[in-house]
Amino acid sequence: MIIQVPTDMDEVQMRQLQLKQQGEDVSEDVIIRQAVLDIFQNVLDQIEDGHYDTADWAGETMTVTDINGDQTAVVKPQGDSFVADFRENSDAAEDYLEQQAIKASGAR
Repeated sequence: MIIQVPTDMDEVQMRQLQLKQQGEDVSEDVIIRQAVLDIFQNVLDQIEDGHYDTADWAGETMTVTDINGDQTAVVKPQGDSFVADFRENSDAAEDYLEQQAIKASGAR
């Protein structure tokens, strides 16, 4: 089973092992940051029925830009960082990301 977007720490470790087998040495934190971004972007795309807004990192926050390049939202972690939030409770972190994606989309 190939893990593309880990949703918990077990899957993060599995993804890390998969990447190591492909010759890539990637830390758990890097995998978690990418997973958080991917989860948020996937929910945003689903809500908007397509890829109209793009999420990206700006330090420990995520920004959302529309197709015109205008920033439309900033999403902050609940705690110190999204990595810490994910490590503490990945289910709660995913729920929070979904809520923030709904807000960021303007419920379009």
